[in-house]
Amino acid sequence: MSQFMPSAASQPILSSTASDAPNIESHSAAAPLACLTTIIEHIPAVVYVKNAADRSYMLINKAAERYYGVPRERMLGRTADDVFAGAAAAYIREQDSRVLDARAELSADEHEIVTPDGKTCIVTTMRAPVFDPSGAPQYIVTVINDVTARRRAEDKVAFLAYHDALTELGNRAAFNEHIKAVSDMAAAAGGAFGVVFVDLDRFKDVNDTFGHVAGDALLRDVAHRLRAAAADAFICRIGGDEFAIIVARQAEPAALAHMCRDIHARMEPDLQFEGASIEISVSVGAAIYPNDGGDVQSLLNAADAALYRAKADGRGVTCFFEPGMDLAMRERHALHQDLRLAVARGEFLLHYQPLAEVGGDVVGFEALIRWNHPERGMIAPDTFVALAEETGLIVPIGRWVLREACREAASWERPLKIAINVSAIQLKHDNFANTVRTVLDLTGLDPRRLEIEVTESVLMTDTPATLANLHEIKALGVSVSMDDFGTGYSSLSYLQSFPFDKIKIDRSFVASLTSNDQSAAIVRAVLGLGRGLNLPITAEGVETGEQLAFLSAESCDHVQGYLIGRPQPIDAYRDILSAPAQHRRA
Repeated sequence: MSQFMPSAASQPILSSTASDAPNIESHSAAAPLACLTTIIEHIPAVVYVKNAADRSYMLINKAAERYYGVPRERMLGRTADDVFAGAAAAYIREQDSRVLDARAELSADEHEIVTPDGKTCIVTTMRAPVFDPSGAPQYIVTVINDVTARRRAEDKVAFLAYHDALTELGNRAAFNEHIKAVSDMAAAAGGAFGVVFVDLDRFKDVNDTFGHVAGDALLRDVAHRLRAAAADAFICRIGGDEFAIIVARQAEPAALAHMCRDIHARMEPDLQFEGASIEISVSVGAAIYPNDGGDVQSLLNAADAALYRAKADGRGVTCFFEPGMDLAMRERHALHQDLRLAVARGEFLLHYQPLAEVGGDVVGFEALIRWNHPERGMIAPDTFVALAEETGLIVPIGRWVLREACREAASWERPLKIAINVSAIQLKHDNFANTVRTVLDLTGLDPRRLEIEVTESVLMTDTPATLANLHEIKALGVSVSMDDFGTGYSSLSYLQSFPFDKIKIDRSFVASLTSNDQSAAIVRAVLGLGRGLNLPITAEGVETGEQLAFLSAESCDHVQGYLIGRPQPIDAYRDILSAPAQHRRA
């Protein structure tokens, strides 16, 4: 380096351009020096040279000028104290002194420095002293490598390894490490800690109705509210809409209960998103170590069981673990595993309940699923249908029901209708209408004989996929009826949302219509509504002659219930399927 340094130590080696280089004594020396200064100017690293005597800047290349964020004219001929703030200037003075004292190259590992324009950068530096022929220090050459971008990228990767990118809460990996550490400390000290699971209610409906952007906004908002409610507790997002809180201090039941009440209270204001109001509700399950679980896995199972109970109790509530919940959870898990295999094992079967005109002629059957478990025997639909919907298994199960019912109906001598219940989960699948079309083609059933029954909950989310499937099903010639009318929230508005072919009055109104004036008035009103809309009305749950007489007097179209016929294997109704018209009464 000393070979191309000028003899005047106080003169800058390089200013803004290569032409600003100092004059050289001979023309032969000028050309190599100009070439060298041009190369230094374009080195893609920060390079500067200082006068060893007064520590003033003599050379600053283009990369250095960009790095410092100030024109080099403001630095050339000046010292670090003239250019940098106090702490940065002191650090630079210290490093310059070290390299001169050592009389050798010195490097500095990654460290932060604040540049003259106020940026905080992470850099590594290499300093080298340059001596004159007598051995006296003449220059200090410094090369700086700015690693800010790389370091921040590495920090981001490290952050994401233990944090959720959307909410910036801890993720499942962070949760697992933290709960192990807290558990070890509690076991060693004989202490306690709590685990709280928080699950967003009906989060999928938000995604389906408002889109995933709204769903992401909701998750971020809930994370913010949980931070406010949980104070210094450790909060994680451990799944799609699932959060976990580890409470290492004040883990007694009263304190946890107070925190859980605060969580619910903070969820009350709706989230406003693009002019829409999104209601927020969460279900909460809590368990305390060591009373509810003496190890991490047992404690997590207890909190999960409490959360499941909270959902089963109607959502929007908190449940603490109680003895017996774990057994129920294990039974539910076992039932879920068996349910996954039931279709492949051929354990499902269909029973058929007749649908008749008020005058008595059977006009069709409703297919009702039954599960003949190899160990538990016959399991009622109320036990497993909700689980199938919750886990998504209702889709393959519903596909089997549709195929089996249509196959059976296609074999009947009489062209009676066959009604099939369809879940909202099934209708949200984009290919459901195609499934119906394929089954009709495979079985050869006339589409006009198939009736799809849906409840009001199908239209509560009003998703495009749901309505598109319903309209496409009707276009096939299949009829669509609203089941359990009157038990939902906005029945009349739903009748405007979709052109139903039939209304079925829920059995809860029929059961008390002869003993309760209000039930009778509701049934009359629905029958009048059906006549006004020119929609046939079916009354479900008809079990007595008095109920049938009432419905007949009020001109109800069809009836269904134990009085007409119980759900049974189709063989019990073979005479109806093939009998002459005058003997078709149920």
